[in-house]
Amino acid sequence: MEQSVTVFSSFSVQDLSFLGEAALRTLWISFLSITIGSFLGGFFGWALYEMKIWGAIFLNPLLDVFRSVPLIVQLVLFYNFAPIVGLSLDAFESGLVVLTLYTSALVANVARGGIEAVGKPMRIASRSLGMSYLQDMRYVVFPIGARAIFPSWVGVALGVMKDSALVSVLGYVELVKASQVLITRTQEPLLIILVVGAFYFALSYPVSRYSAKLEKRWSQ
Repeated sequence: MEQSVTVFSSFSVQDLSFLGEAALRTLWISFLSITIGSFLGGFFGWALYEMKIWGAIFLNPLLDVFRSVPLIVQLVLFYNFAPIVGLSLDAFESGLVVLTLYTSALVANVARGGIEAVGKPMRIASRSLGMSYLQDMRYVVFPIGARAIFPSWVGVALGVMKDSALVSVLGYVELVKASQVLITRTQEPLLIILVVGAFYFALSYPVSRYSAKLEKRWSQ
């Protein structure tokens, strides 16, 4: 007598743990790309502001490529062309590079807007008080500009966290890739998608709430 073979299995606690680990991977690649990309974007924004002609000719078109080309296309192209130029990168490293550059391109215009938010009279006044250029940037431009662009930066950060799901096309096991694996095995797509949505909410909600609280404190 032939024995039946069970192909599918129901969603279990181990599967929830598997999604939790994937959520940590999502958080890790998002944190690194947002942090590094924000620093690079701040530098690019400063360069666009200070070197208007050269920035418009060389830097801005390059950043427009990362802003305009769909992220999934950037990921696939970089992952496949990196070995051709001698770069041996795995899915995580390739995804991190592309997400970082993508974040820096988005942050660049935000950072430039923050510098432009500080009026010229205020900057002239700081220089007339004897401040150097670096002191002016540190004590005047950065504090005022950071408050002006903070909501926009938070929007970029949350967007990048969600866009990190596209790294799944490279095989990196984050939340979306993990959900695909479990859906194939359990055949319970609705339940798994709901759980994944709850994980994304748990990752994003504290950031949005803390940023709103911080913004309110700054406005007082």
